[in-house]
Amino acid sequence: MPDANARRPVGNLLGLAVLSYLSQRPLHPYELGRLLQERGDARSIKFNQGTLYAVVGQLVRAGLIAAVETKREGARPERTVYAITAAGREEMRAWLRELVAEPVHEHPRFVAALSLIAALPPDEVVALLRRRAGLLAAQRDETRKLMDETLAAGVHPLFQVEEEYRLDQLDTEIAFVERFVERIADPVLGWGEMWAQAHREGGDADGELPA
Repeated sequence: MPDANARRPVGNLLGLAVLSYLSQRPLHPYELGRLLQERGDARSIKFNQGTLYAVVGQLVRAGLIAAVETKREGARPERTVYAITAAGREEMRAWLRELVAEPVHEHPRFVAALSLIAALPPDEVVALLRRRAGLLAAQRDETRKLMDETLAAGVHPLFQVEEEYRLDQLDTEIAFVERFVERIADPVLGWGEMWAQAHREGGDADGELPA
């Protein structure tokens, strides 16, 4: 399935975040970056100030936002304030509808590793998976702590729903990793010995393990 973002006037998801923030009020890029950090959206959308300014420029050229004023605060450089246009508001809503409704096949790094994992010996894989499970559990604890602190500060749960999704993903991956370890390491039914034998015999170019 082709990348849906590639069909949009601006395909970077940071552009959607900019449109969403500007739909609330006009802002200059520095304010946008600060709000993305303060509200935790940087956990979901990667960016730096350079990419943010580049995306703002793309949105201007696409007619989705427009400069409305330039202002100076004290000795700071002039800053251009941008507002969303009618076309930008329509694009933002259409983009959000598409992202919510239409699943897209992605290529996570872990899935790629799983497809090739037989190239490593089983004992090493078990150790690596246990390390991954520990790191995932730490991420889960950090996310839950962040959510608790944010909710305690009076933020409505609606604005934490992406963190709830992240928690569910972490729980699912931890459960998968633990099951995978069991399937390798089980002394009676596990795949470990068969897998190790394939490595002792030099492996199999066709990806088949000995019966």
